[in-house]
Amino acid sequence: MDPSEVTVQNLQHADGRAALASGAVDAWAGLDPIMAAAEQEGEVLFFRNIDFNTYGFLNATEDFLAERPDVAQTVVNAYEKARAWAQENPEETAAILAEVAGIDPQVASTVIIERTNLEVDPAPGDAQRSVLAKIGPVFVESGDVSSQDQVDEALATLFDDSLAKNADPAAIKASS
Repeated sequence: MDPSEVTVQNLQHADGRAALASGAVDAWAGLDPIMAAAEQEGEVLFFRNIDFNTYGFLNATEDFLAERPDVAQTVVNAYEKARAWAQENPEETAAILAEVAGIDPQVASTVIIERTNLEVDPAPGDAQRSVLAKIGPVFVESGDVSSQDQVDEALATLFDDSLAKNADPAAIKASS
């Protein structure tokens, strides 16, 4: 299909799902759990390429990291403790997701058990940079970012792996 035959509408994920359901769009690129719920409701997932994954990130402002490195490290420690627990307890993780997010348990199971990769190195680096470098020009072309120089500068300064590399899940004590 020629790109000129497509009209892209930038919508929030839930709005994209609603637009597909109402027939306002013919196709939608979405994220889980919205995508898994749409599939459960009969929509067809016709393309999935895990190599296009943009990963999940923990984000913070530079000021916060400079002023509260102890809190930032505690967050990463807790995240790593939870990630390890989720790896060992996928069914229970799915049940918690269903309850907390108020979604169907089967949707939560699809998201956690079939589509969540908790084996990815938590320290951001070349894999994430490579994917974002491929996506950057799309943002420039769409006008969401004014120049490729801005993309390049962001990629050069975006990642700080020190908190992930220093993560200590044992520093987080279990609550009763």
